[in-house]
Amino acid sequence: MTRILGAILAGGRSTRFGSDKALATLGGRALIDRVADAIGTQVDALVVVGRSHPGMVSVADRPATDLGPLGGVAGALHYAATHGFAQVLTVPCDAPLLPAGCRDHLSSAGPAAYLADLPVVGWWPSSAAPVLDGLLAGGGSRSVRAFADRIGAVGIAGLDGITNINTPDDLALLAKHDIARR
Repeated sequence: MTRILGAILAGGRSTRFGSDKALATLGGRALIDRVADAIGTQVDALVVVGRSHPGMVSVADRPATDLGPLGGVAGALHYAATHGFAQVLTVPCDAPLLPAGCRDHLSSAGPAAYLADLPVVGWWPSSAAPVLDGLLAGGGSRSVRAFADRIGAVGIAGLDGITNINTPDDLALLAKHDIARR
């Protein structure tokens, strides 16, 4: 049976947000905790990458901090490869409304896939870690799409309800929408 690691990417600086958005709250809960709840049931184990967070295993960005999301993906892939996980589901800490079928939606596209409109939500084989290491060492593009292209990942249509929070206004709008759904 394939073991799946869930990795919450949380090493960003939150510059557009103005404060630590992983700890910003929506409906009284930190965004990072909402993401953990949303994907925790879809994976065999869960880690947070790029920071520490109480109650969660912490993994460092790789090979260093400040490499953007790919540093987090690289940290997750290496952790997965050394701990017996064949696949990694990556999600950002600022996308708190991930649907229950997110993993199935991505995995049905193949061994490597990502949401075309939010590429940090991805399904990656841990065996792709050396390819990502080469990309990061090469000094070229550090975009998730550049990595995806190198490994033949498929960009697929997004899932309804996924919202990426970049600014306080984004959070306020989502809070208004989230409260209306209750």
